[in-house]
Amino acid sequence: MKKVSILALSVALAVVSCKESKTDTATSTTEQTVAEHSEETFNVNTDNSMVKWTAYHKGGLNPRFGTTKTTGLLSVENGNLISGSLVSDINTLTTDESSVDPAITEGKTSSDLDMHLKSADFFDVAKYPSVKFDITKVEDLPAGTVSKVEGANKQVSGNLTIKDKTVNVTFPAKVDITADKINLVSKFTINRQDWGLAYGAEGDPKDWMISQEVDLELNIVANK
Repeated sequence: MKKVSILALSVALAVVSCKESKTDTATSTTEQTVAEHSEETFNVNTDNSMVKWTAYHKGGLNPRFGTTKTTGLLSVENGNLISGSLVSDINTLTTDESSVDPAITEGKTSSDLDMHLKSADFFDVAKYPSVKFDITKVEDLPAGTVSKVEGANKQVSGNLTIKDKTVNVTFPAKVDITADKINLVSKFTINRQDWGLAYGAEGDPKDWMISQEVDLELNIVANK
């Protein structure tokens, strides 16, 4: 009976560890030179833009998700996106109430999670109030690239700075440009430990079940 139980547990763990991905996996490298702005710039429309984050317990269980408000500037040359800077105010980070059930979180609410994420365990907003993304390169999406973003046509690289750590990330995106508007859409996954966000990776064993993977969904609208 003991052998059967161990086998059953192993199978169960294998199943939950393989959550179906709905995002692209960002590749990462060291900090790169930021692309210079052109004379044609577009301001991010904060009210119409969305940066959504989703975090999980290991195996993709119990997803928590929410948004932050974002400002910034995108730059175009000859009809192509060439540079940009996005700044998310972590003080505005809000966890969606529907993703937290107090009945299974020992009474903790989405507001409690907001406070924890803003604490020194994670973002430490008292010292680091914002997360910044500076574009370093935009290229046509390589032929044959499969993306979770429908209509993806570009490959965007940029320096993502969280707290005091900067890592360059690359991901597919759909970029649409008109005379007076830019729309950038992307869905990608990063490993939070690349930025030193290691809470749950050590210390109290009850916290080890927090996944290191975080999904980011960008829907950025910028107007001239």
